Amino acid sequence: MNQIARALTIAGSDSSGGAGIQADLKTFQELHVFGMSAITAITAQNTLGVQDVLELNPDIVAKQIDSIVTDLGVDAVKTGMLASPEIIETVAAKINEHHLAPFVVDPVMVSTSGHLLLTGDARTSFKKWLLPLATVITPNLHEAEYLADMKITNWEERKQAAQILIDEGAQAVIIKGGHDVGEKAVDLFYDGSNFQSFSAPKTDTKNTHGTGCTFSAAIAAQLAKGDSLPDAIAKAKAFVTAAISHPLSLGKGNGPTNHWAYRQEEKK
Repeated sequence: MNQIARALTIAGSDSSGGAGIQADLKTFQELHVFGMSAITAITAQNTLGVQDVLELNPDIVAKQIDSIVTDLGVDAVKTGMLASPEIIETVAAKINEHHLAPFVVDPVMVSTSGHLLLTGDARTSFKKWLLPLATVITPNLHEAEYLADMKITNWEERKQAAQILIDEGAQAVIIKGGHDVGEKAVDLFYDGSNFQSFSAPKTDTKNTHGTGCTFSAAIAAQLAKGDSLPDAIAKAKAFVTAAISHPLSLGKGNGPTNHWAYRQEEKK
């Protein structure tokens, strides 16, 4: 492995800086990983919502990936918003062509409020082309329901959904519990053999924009440095918990998380 760990994010741009490419690069930097990006879409958004989206041509997405891989090299890659079936298939082809791994898939399909962000065609492409390449997939509860095509109302159903995603090709899955009821955010990890939970106290705050992007980026960063998957998840859980529990209170809506909070906590 190169002396400097390198991580690539393939995702959409968030003009407000709280999620997407911007959140991923901030997370990589905070975890001492050199971050690179291939942008799939440009959004006009802020803490109040998304005002507009411009999907990029799949060819320029492919060329961004080629440019990075053939020069700087990649130790881990993650995906976020992929916008369309054509971009999903393009990214999957490049992951295969360049043998990019470890590969963290954040299925940006359903918003925090439960709003569907991808069409049924995109879901089909995602499950066919991308899921079988995933080292780990990181859905929230809404996304896990959508991908597994089932309702999740308890812990056993969460396990069933995880098994479905493994059966469909993912090497491992972690279903995030931040949207569940209760005082703790409990995530379920499954690698096809063993279940494991990761738990942290919840913070009463509306400033949670970009938590999914940040979590998956932190996993990718740790994998780029050579951590095992469970260790990478544990570090990512601590990173995103710190980011949520020290809010910046920016904007008029759901503000961004604090990407430097983990570093500040480490110094104490």
